Amino acid sequence: MEQYEPDRLSPARAAAMRRSFRNGRAALSRRSLLRASAGGALAAGGLGALSACGIPPAAQTSGVSSEDHSAKEKTVSFSNWTEYMDVDDSEERHPTLDEFRRRTGITVKYTEDINDNVEFFGKVKPQLAAGQPTGRDLICVTDWLAARLIRFGWVQKLDASNLPTAYARLSQQFRSPDWDPGRAYSYPWTGISTVIAYNKKALDGVEVTSVSDLLDNPRLKGRVGFLSEMRDSVGMTLLDMGKDPGRFTDDDFDAAIARLQKAVDKGQIRRFTGNDYTSDLTKGDLAACLAWAGDVVQLKADSPDVGFLIPDSGYLTSTDNLLVPNKARHKTNAERLIDYYYEPRPAARLAAYINYVCPVDGVKEELAKIDEDAANNPLILPDKAMAAKSRAFRSLSAEEETAYEEKFAKLTGA
Repeated sequence: MEQYEPDRLSPARAAAMRRSFRNGRAALSRRSLLRASAGGALAAGGLGALSACGIPPAAQTSGVSSEDHSAKEKTVSFSNWTEYMDVDDSEERHPTLDEFRRRTGITVKYTEDINDNVEFFGKVKPQLAAGQPTGRDLICVTDWLAARLIRFGWVQKLDASNLPTAYARLSQQFRSPDWDPGRAYSYPWTGISTVIAYNKKALDGVEVTSVSDLLDNPRLKGRVGFLSEMRDSVGMTLLDMGKDPGRFTDDDFDAAIARLQKAVDKGQIRRFTGNDYTSDLTKGDLAACLAWAGDVVQLKADSPDVGFLIPDSGYLTSTDNLLVPNKARHKTNAERLIDYYYEPRPAARLAAYINYVCPVDGVKEELAKIDEDAANNPLILPDKAMAAKSRAFRSLSAEEETAYEEKFAKLTGA
């Protein structure tokens, strides 16, 4: 298991994180396209926390438990992203959490205190590195951070006997990521797909079917957008080149960067964006771009000109994941909550609200009772053909991440 050492950010990685805080996944609202995160404050706090050097290296561990008080203390503390949970019409209560409490007697202390992976890691790192409790029984973080926490031995192995529904209903495409084979430590909260979105009116008859069309069609010059997130833009380019983002080499990465650089040099790519592409796309300033599926669902509901496509070469999917940190006081209660959200009814209620990819099989009938359009939307419930095209960006070592972000920063001018 990887030894933890305090992070020392290269200039390129710091720039990548600033991009994320400013307009990337960090700024991506889980429900409202127009809501902005507190980018400046988080950037200052998050980057400062990551580069702090006063924390001693943690010993290599394999998940550190403490006495489980679940049987006597009917509570569980759950930290999640903002606007990533269903709410009622008053926007004050969470119906699925209320139902869990009524059924189990377990009260959920639900806190929306994750605004960005980097900032949250800086918040919990001191306790985890020192082998101390974080005060949280369940957290939700994106796959690359989940992989890091598992490598450091800072999260606990899950008890499969408490997760029968989750095990049975987890969609095949999410079952065995390279950073957690067999889902021993994590279960997906939701999937986040990267697709091609377009404005039909702005295309004005131009056919777009692939990333190659975005990069090479002269009729789209200056009206194409790629994402400021390295994994998304490079991953989709690798797929278009016939490479698997889960198995690529340094040479493959360099070839993808060179291909993107050529498009930048000839003015094909208008700019690299976070989710602020949504405004440009709806206005028609962008004719086509790489986009996150959760955004596209909302945009299509508001604009008849917006559509999406899945390239024949495939598309990229990442996940936000539930994990139990070391020293959690209520591990069994946390596992029961994970299992509950893999039942069709609460899974459908959640999917109808957040509009991201549901990782739970067998929810279509329940979702149709709430929102028939959502039940038939492949961006929320991928069919077998679409799921088969899903690919994940492989885990990166610290050295790879530094090198790749430096090259991507140079490409984007960050």
